Amino acid sequence: MRGRILMSLLFHRAVEDMEIWSAASDGFSFVITHETPAGAGFHGRAGYVASWRPLYRSNGAIKIGGSAFSTFAEAEQACNTMLEYLKGLSPE
Repeated sequence: MRGRILMSLLFHRAVEDMEIWSAASDGFSFVITHETPAGAGFHGRAGYVASWRPLYRSNGAIKIGGSAFSTFAEAEQACNTMLEYLKGLSPE
């Protein structure tokens, strides 16, 4: 990727009272949610779950491998890595 400027996704809180963050870039949408085995919010393995989908299609989201991550930063990095991979598949 020599000569390319890599920009990080800029996540923002998607729902004020829930632990959901979203970002979009290059035709892809990314979401990070915080899950817990019990209690309020999303239920699942404890941690941050990252997913993506094409932005302008009604496809369901695809969970990023490695989810659930221990920290938000790890989930964010996984999303950025996936974006770079997806951009590499697209014809320029």
